[in-house]
Amino acid sequence: MGKILIFSAPSGSGKSTLINHLMQLGLPLGFSISATSRAPRGTEQHGVEYYFLSEADFRAKIANDEFVEYEEVYGGSLYGTLRSEIDRIWSEGKTIVFDIDVAGALNIKKIFGQQALSIFIQPPSIEALRSRLLGRGTDSLERIEQRLAKAEKELSFSPQFDKIVINDDLATAKAEVEKVVREFIF
Repeated sequence: MGKILIFSAPSGSGKSTLINHLMQLGLPLGFSISATSRAPRGTEQHGVEYYFLSEADFRAKIANDEFVEYEEVYGGSLYGTLRSEIDRIWSEGKTIVFDIDVAGALNIKKIFGQQALSIFIQPPSIEALRSRLLGRGTDSLERIEQRLAKAEKELSFSPQFDKIVINDDLATAKAEVEKVVREFIF
């Protein structure tokens, strides 16, 4: 069995930016594509951003024990990690990279133990997070407030992660994540 990198963070913390940076370094990493029962948004494609499944198909895969972990979030949408996705990446000889919510991250860490390194990307403050989310211009004020309330809850779980990276300065956060990942996979 191979190794696993688990990234989690409140929305707007810069997690996707840091993961994209890592994926472009030429390291032996494979990004785990999650499954979801929600509909694609914008230009999202099946098998690229997510595996889009109907709720019935998702629940059938749960019944067949095809998920390593899954959960129901945001008003009935199901998200999870298929066992076949882990097998696919490990068969390529790569370390798996997860971009996953806090609950899923802690579940995967519990399952894989020392094979997995959990990294929490933390914003410098809730106010900095608010200003990043406002700057995106993609969410309503109501949605931003929902994300911030969720962020406060998620931040309370950060001590359970192996490593916390505070993303105050992007260049510093990139260097820190790269160093931690290289030490873990080599």
